[in-house]
Amino acid sequence: METKKFSIKSLAVVAIMGAIGFILMVLEFPMPFLIPPFIKFDFSELPAIITAFALGPIQGIIVCLIKNLLHLFVTTSAGVGELSNSIWGAIFVGTAGIIYRYKKTRSGALIGSIVGALLMAVISVVSNYFVVYPAYVTLYGMPMEAIIGMYKALLPASDTLLKSLLIFNLPFTFAKGMIDALICFVVYKKLSPILK
Repeated sequence: METKKFSIKSLAVVAIMGAIGFILMVLEFPMPFLIPPFIKFDFSELPAIITAFALGPIQGIIVCLIKNLLHLFVTTSAGVGELSNSIWGAIFVGTAGIIYRYKKTRSGALIGSIVGALLMAVISVVSNYFVVYPAYVTLYGMPMEAIIGMYKALLPASDTLLKSLLIFNLPFTFAKGMIDALICFVVYKKLSPILK
């Protein structure tokens, strides 16, 4: 009976954290002086990483999936952004959650967060280069030169898509993950008893 209660509570926590992730995703904002304005910052991975540390990596990954499924109702990316966000978020919180599961200490959470954020950043470059940006070009008819031009306006040296992704997206994505992890470190102790 206790296992069933835990499972129902776990499902409820995952659903609530997914909904909070969706709200945080909707509250995105551009950082126009650091990165082209079509790339926006949000804190939507925060509930997922908290869930991954409290309940496990699978639950954290499901939070990423829920927030992105909910975001499909307000998407402006024809689902491409949500698919990418799901994959990148799953890599980040899944990696962090797995490492934390085997080393349940602050250093384990920190190592997991750093490795997860780094993997997310690297995978984002690969998927943006081969899938996301080509999909936007096809779906919206925006020339790749126009996209690269937005990067070049910030830094003339970013004259190819790969350079643009390495110079801007890679550090941005890593920083986004680490900011979510930092906030998690601040609030986790207070939230974990409630979540568990």
